[in-house]
Amino acid sequence: MVKIAFNSALAQKGLGKEALVSEKDPETASVYGSESSTGRCLLTLLGLAFILSGLIVGGACVYRYFTPKRLYHGTMHFTELAPDAAGVETREPYYLPRVEEDVEIRDNMAVINVPAPRFGEGDPAYILHDFQRKLTAYLDLTLRNCYVIALNTTVVMAPRDLLDLFMQLMLDSQKTYLVHEDLVVTERIDDLAPLGYYIYNLCDGKPTYRMQRRSDIVGIQKRSVEDCFTIRHFENTYVMETKICQA
Repeated sequence: MVKIAFNSALAQKGLGKEALVSEKDPETASVYGSESSTGRCLLTLLGLAFILSGLIVGGACVYRYFTPKRLYHGTMHFTELAPDAAGVETREPYYLPRVEEDVEIRDNMAVINVPAPRFGEGDPAYILHDFQRKLTAYLDLTLRNCYVIALNTTVVMAPRDLLDLFMQLMLDSQKTYLVHEDLVVTERIDDLAPLGYYIYNLCDGKPTYRMQRRSDIVGIQKRSVEDCFTIRHFENTYVMETKICQA
């Protein structure tokens, strides 16, 4: 009985001390309470900010990848004869060949869809110009091979200028001339990752090769036409005939 009475007295004494502390310093509890409330508010605001930023980024991605892509259609009639130094053609052929293509412009990238021509020469292909990485990729739609070369910025218009050209060609076709380009396959590319996101997606799962312009290669002989394929397309105010050949 003495033991129980002793413990009870200690308990009451302890409770009395806690009561005295709380009565002596009533602001201590309110300070800790206000700090805890402020912390919760900050965490809530941070959470809301992360959610809002996620919604904005996610909405932009959905808009970019799931909205219909805008394609621009253009047509050019060309002659095999280039103008002379004075800009005057000496004669005009009876029939002007016609080249049609569609282009998609977004970011620093242009994708040109070259269908098989209804008349005359030419093979169907996709052409992708990556202006950020300064690379051009050709996808042969017949053999399903990819070919990559440095972007020829002296020929290929910048995206904004290329878009303006196609906007004009949607209203009316243009008469122009033909320029020849001779490219040669030099080596196979096994790792597509350094070529960038767009070319990787275009060429993934397909044999991919690097190319050079024939004029830049010393001591190489031209091969037969069976080793080559030809794309007639335009990415400027004239039509380009690109011949890609195995070395």
